[in-house]
Amino acid sequence: MLTEPLIGQLHQLRLEGMAAALEQQLASPDRASCSFEDRLGLMIQHEITARASFRLAQRLRWAKLTVPACIEDLDTRTPRGIDPHQLAQVTDLAWIREHLNVLITGPTGVGKSFLGAAIAHAACRADHSVRCFRLPRLVEELARFGAMQRRSALFRQLAKADLLVLDDFGLAPLSAETVRDLLEILDDRYDRRSTLITSQLPLDQWHSFLADRTVADAILDRLVHNSYRLVLKGESMRRHKTVADKPLNAPKSKKH
Repeated sequence: MLTEPLIGQLHQLRLEGMAAALEQQLASPDRASCSFEDRLGLMIQHEITARASFRLAQRLRWAKLTVPACIEDLDTRTPRGIDPHQLAQVTDLAWIREHLNVLITGPTGVGKSFLGAAIAHAACRADHSVRCFRLPRLVEELARFGAMQRRSALFRQLAKADLLVLDDFGLAPLSAETVRDLLEILDDRYDRRSTLITSQLPLDQWHSFLADRTVADAILDRLVHNSYRLVLKGESMRRHKTVADKPLNAPKSKKH
């Protein structure tokens, strides 16, 4: 059978990985040394890998990570007060399957957003659906969907995500309407999906930040009691990076 029509048929069936693998085999001088079964197995494996890569790219595109990060790049040498056992529990991602939450707090610059994004990236690699927002951006999305009278559509989208990441919680005051929307979002997810929140505010200040006592009670009840809590400490890592990246002053030339 002619190979070009065969490759075309594989593309028609959307077996892009198998088509690419077949083209590689045809270009290899060693293809005759492989049995039919071995060659077919390689093509199937190539297709599985290609589909997994495509699915990951789609999940990352939908997630919209707040910062580019992955678990392998976490700086575990800088002392930030993280218990290694607790960090291992969180990066293991079993809590997503159990529909639990993660709350990461600490001062500015200690790596809260990076850690949250790295966990979100790992969740995408584990084939979980993820959505990430800085809280101010979520407020903008709520306003935009509200103007189109489609706020309920946004709620449904967020309710479907296996993991919702809200970065920079407590950075700016929230309107009473936004606080009620936040309760709606978290209520849809309670015991069904997982939420990860990062904040500069210590957990004991979240209640006063949310202002409305009744709604604050309801929000924290859906977040806190079924959560892992990481409290990061230390100096700003941005400050250390700035000092490390700063070039040394060039020696002054002598005047002749």
